Amino acid sequence: MSSSDQVATDSSSPPNESPPVAGRRRSRTRVVTEWLVIIAVAVGVSFTIRTYAFQTFSIPSGSMQPTLQVGDRIIVNKLSSRFGAIHIGDILVFRAPPAVATNCGDTVADLVKRVIGVPGDHLTTRGNTIYVNGKPLREAWTHYEPLGVAIGSVTVQPGHFFMMGDNHSDSCDSRSWGQVPRSDIIGKAFLRIWPLGRVGSL
Repeated sequence: MSSSDQVATDSSSPPNESPPVAGRRRSRTRVVTEWLVIIAVAVGVSFTIRTYAFQTFSIPSGSMQPTLQVGDRIIVNKLSSRFGAIHIGDILVFRAPPAVATNCGDTVADLVKRVIGVPGDHLTTRGNTIYVNGKPLREAWTHYEPLGVAIGSVTVQPGHFFMMGDNHSDSCDSRSWGQVPRSDIIGKAFLRIWPLGRVGSL
């Protein structure tokens, strides 16, 4: 074989190539893009759920004792109050009426209380007994007496609710700042998630 033939044969063999740098860059960019999309979707879903479906709240005071203690964390179902019926006995979270700041000396933005009167109900009290439409209210939930401030004689307005804390004598509620319009209701409390030893439905 001539030297010219040998050179021709060597030149036809595939050269040693390094891994394609451009391919690695494209793969890395794709992975980063996929993670960004996943994070964006997760944030969007979380925001949507918090805005329209469920939200957690922390209990700042003892007005709902013994049902809810200071520091308890609860989950509120926004859809159930927005589209469903609200009944006596439901625990609601709602925006604090303006009179809370002046009548209770509290600047909290949201409150949690129990419904004891729905639109059209007539409420009054005698001693420690609450009367709804002339009949004693059966408080099947845990609560503290004495009643404290009397209700007087109140008819619940259309689209409004009369709220009271379970710790009757230590609760600044509708007896002090009036009825709550449905438009101010954030949702129904249905589950306690903290502390772990007291996790359960409400």
